[in-house]
Amino acid sequence: MMPKISQWFIKSAIIYLIIGMCGGILMGMKQDFTLAPAHAHLNLIGWVTLALMGLYYNVHPLKAAGSLARIQFWVSTVGVWIMIPGLALTLMQIAPGELLTILGSIVTLAGVVLFAINVFRD
Repeated sequence: MMPKISQWFIKSAIIYLIIGMCGGILMGMKQDFTLAPAHAHLNLIGWVTLALMGLYYNVHPLKAAGSLARIQFWVSTVGVWIMIPGLALTLMQIAPGELLTILGSIVTLAGVVLFAINVFRD
């Protein structure tokens, strides 16, 4: 059976994929690709990266069982929640966007570092 944390990562990734695809379709319909970088980051971080983390935890259930995996899920998730809207605001030249993008990027990086710690520790 797949560990719960793996399911959290993969289910979240699927939600980000759906949002990213809808955003891509809307951009195509409008022929306005201003938000393409936000779309790309959502798909690469939200979909690809989180899905791969979920698959890793499925293959390594002992690493999935620890509290570090749960903390890492929430840090990574909050990072996406802050960074992607911040990037969209930045691309639309709305004032708090750059600050949110920077903050979200740092939080997202922290999630990746926590993942790396969990992967590399014995």
